[in-house]
Amino acid sequence: MKIDAGISANMDDVADEARRYESMGYDGIRVPELNHDPFLSLTLAAEHTTSVELVTSVAVAFSRNPMTMANLAHDLNAFSRGRFVLGLGSQVKPHIERRFSMPWHKAARQMQEFIEAMQAIFDCWYDGKQLEFAGEYYQHTLMPSTFTPENTDAGRPRINLSATGPLMTKVAAEVADGMIMHPFNTEKYIREVTLPAVQEGLMKSGRTLDDFELDYAPIIATGTDEESILKAREIARDRIAFYGSTEAYRPVLDIHGWGDLQTELNQMNKRQQQQEMASLVPDEVLEAIAIVGTPEEVIDAMHARFADVIGRTGFRVPSLSDEAHAELLDRLRS
Repeated sequence: MKIDAGISANMDDVADEARRYESMGYDGIRVPELNHDPFLSLTLAAEHTTSVELVTSVAVAFSRNPMTMANLAHDLNAFSRGRFVLGLGSQVKPHIERRFSMPWHKAARQMQEFIEAMQAIFDCWYDGKQLEFAGEYYQHTLMPSTFTPENTDAGRPRINLSATGPLMTKVAAEVADGMIMHPFNTEKYIREVTLPAVQEGLMKSGRTLDDFELDYAPIIATGTDEESILKAREIARDRIAFYGSTEAYRPVLDIHGWGDLQTELNQMNKRQQQQEMASLVPDEVLEAIAIVGTPEEVIDAMHARFADVIGRTGFRVPSLSDEAHAELLDRLRS
C-alpha cells in the first residue's frame, strides 16, 4: 500500500514540506487544485525530492482541454523522472461554467472522451502513432514534429480518475490507470457499489484489479490524546454534514437507509444553517464514514476495512513527531 501526505499548494512552503515528507518515508505527496495551481507546486516539489511520487488530488479536467492537460502531465512526469501521477476530477457544473467559463456536457461521457483523447495524444508522443482523435466533444488531429515532445524516456504519465457514482467509476476502470475514491464513503458502499462497477469497467478494458490502482484516503479523526481525538471527531462530523448535504453523495447514505439525512442537511444548507448541520449527524453515521480513534486504532481499522482492496491511501496525524509518523507508516504498510 502506498501512503501519501497532503501538502499545501503554497509555493513558499512546498519545497520544505516535500523534503520533509519524503524523509519521513511517505510514498507520495498530494496537492489539490483549490486556490493555487497544483502543477507549479509539484514542479517545485519534484526539484527538491528524489523518490516521492507527485500526485494532483485532484486537477480539474474540464477547466482545460486534453492537449493542454497532456502537456502539463508530460512535462512534470519527464522532469520528475516518471514520478508524476495525474489525479483528475470533473468538478461540478456551476464551477466549470461560471468559474472557468468552459463547456459542461454529460460528465461521465465527457470525461471518458477527455481521457481517451489524452491517451491518443500519448500514443502519438510515446509510440509514434498518427494523432487521429475525433470525438463528440474533442478533436485532436494535428501534431507536427515541432510540437511533439522529445524527452519521452520517463514514459507516459499515469492517470487516476476521481469518481463517486457508478457511471464515473466505470469510466475510470475502462480508460484510466486507477481511481481516486471520494472520502465521503463507507465500507459497505465501496464493496457493494464501487467494486462491482470497477470490475465491470475493467472487464471492458481487458484488465483486472492487479492492473488498476484504487486510491482511498478516508476521513480520519485521530490525535495524540483524548481531547485532540474528540476535537477531530467533531471536525469530521462537520465535514460529513457538509458533504452529506450534496445530492451527489446521497447514494452513500441511501445504501444504509440514511437517505433522509441528506434531505434534512440539504434544507439546512439552503437556509444558511451551516453551523447547525453537524448536530444532525449521529455517531452511527460518523463512525461508518470516518475512522475514529488513536493512530494505532485508526490503522487497525483501515486494515480491517480496506487492506484487501486499496492500493493507495493518505494518512497523517497532526502534532505528531516525524519519527513517530515514520513508525506509523511502517505499521500501516504491514
